[in-house]
Amino acid sequence: MSGKCEDQFMKTFKFYRARVPPPPLSKVIDVDNAAFADKITKLTFDNNVEQDDRLELLGLKPFAHWPVFTIKKHPGLIFIRNPFTSHGQRYWIRKCLEKYPRKPNKTNIDIEVILEDWWETCYEGHKCNIQLLKKLRWTTLGYHHNWDTKEYSEANRNNFPSELSELCDVVATYLGYNAFRAEAAIVNYYHMNSTLSAHTDHSEINLEAPLFSFSFGQSAIFLIGGEDKSTVPSAVLLQSGDILVMSKEARLCYHAVPKILSSPSSPWNDNVEDIHTKDVPKFRYIYEKDVIVDMNSNQNNGNWSIFNGYVQESRINVNIRQVLNETQSRL
Repeated sequence: MSGKCEDQFMKTFKFYRARVPPPPLSKVIDVDNAAFADKITKLTFDNNVEQDDRLELLGLKPFAHWPVFTIKKHPGLIFIRNPFTSHGQRYWIRKCLEKYPRKPNKTNIDIEVILEDWWETCYEGHKCNIQLLKKLRWTTLGYHHNWDTKEYSEANRNNFPSELSELCDVVATYLGYNAFRAEAAIVNYYHMNSTLSAHTDHSEINLEAPLFSFSFGQSAIFLIGGEDKSTVPSAVLLQSGDILVMSKEARLCYHAVPKILSSPSSPWNDNVEDIHTKDVPKFRYIYEKDVIVDMNSNQNNGNWSIFNGYVQESRINVNIRQVLNETQSRL
């Protein structure tokens, strides 16, 4: 690929990555801002999806309160503006910090030291190990992406978290992707000076299935371009609770995160009340009891405080994809 082809994406990336002076944000698409109405299209769904009884359990608002958009310049890119309750945001933030970096899942820290439980190790002795806390950059779930070979394998696979699979199933079904199966995830942990370079996600066998991206914590500028770097990318503001779906034409487009931004609000702390029954006589889903216990625990700000401290200075992004074709059960 020629340098000329790379110029447009990299030029935009470097513009927004700059620290001194900080870049102006006037062209970053914010779906809440009426000034960008000509760049987005609000979507409505008449797919006869009934109200799902998993919504509240998974920390999601009723479907009627899901603002869904597409960016006109990028067909296949679907944006859901924070369909999560504050309970839901707390639940998923805590899962990403406390559970998902545990073994047998893999993290970037493994190359230095194997930690059975990263979060617990960070707080051993009731004192926070700041250096270790900030060292975590990613963890992988299900099929573990091999960063060297850019491939998946059966030998490098663990069970995918059932509650995260259900979350994807609810969102995918609502959008009409009824055959989607969550089989691999990369959880990225960003701090205020973090970036993610331009890349495409093409390691999966099934490149027709959409990619689901969930954001929590501080905000980010997300760049989305075309299938090569000659396309001038659009800059989109991602905030806590937002879901981005890359499907169809957008699935193989270059994308990047040049800057993390301080969020002006903390939606995970808004109107947190105990809305779950602690004594449920019958559980419909295998993960339901654990979810209810966790959400009620998060309602206590004392239990939540160390997670809140992390997310006030960081962004968490969960990227979920289907690896196999619909007819496959293994590689």
